[in-house]
Amino acid sequence: MTLTEQLLISRGELENKLRNMLGKPIFLIEMDGFALPCGCSGATINTRGLQVDDLEVFEEYILKYLTDTAQSLGIDPSFVFARLIPGTSEIASLNLRMLCNHCYMDFARGSGKQPRPDIYILRFNRK
Repeated sequence: MTLTEQLLISRGELENKLRNMLGKPIFLIEMDGFALPCGCSGATINTRGLQVDDLEVFEEYILKYLTDTAQSLGIDPSFVFARLIPGTSEIASLNLRMLCNHCYMDFARGSGKQPRPDIYILRFNRK
């Protein structure tokens, strides 16, 4: 199976799981794999219809679905988080990231679920 085929399948499965669990229209409009110049890699899933309240109430299940999606893509993320649209409760994207040492140090300085106003952390594996 090609990476493109796996991304298509994983995106659709995750979208269906979120819709069924939340009982509302959730759209995963794009799923991308990435490799950054710093050394981070992973996947980003652009969303519409997902809110911070959804994460707070169903965090355990959403994290499991994201972990399953990461495994299907061969990703072992040390950092799973949602990027928020500033000033709103709207989730712009869900992110599965394998952190490089530099970025790990940047994120390790923060604490709590929202170390910055644009990030909601679902999982951060500390070394």
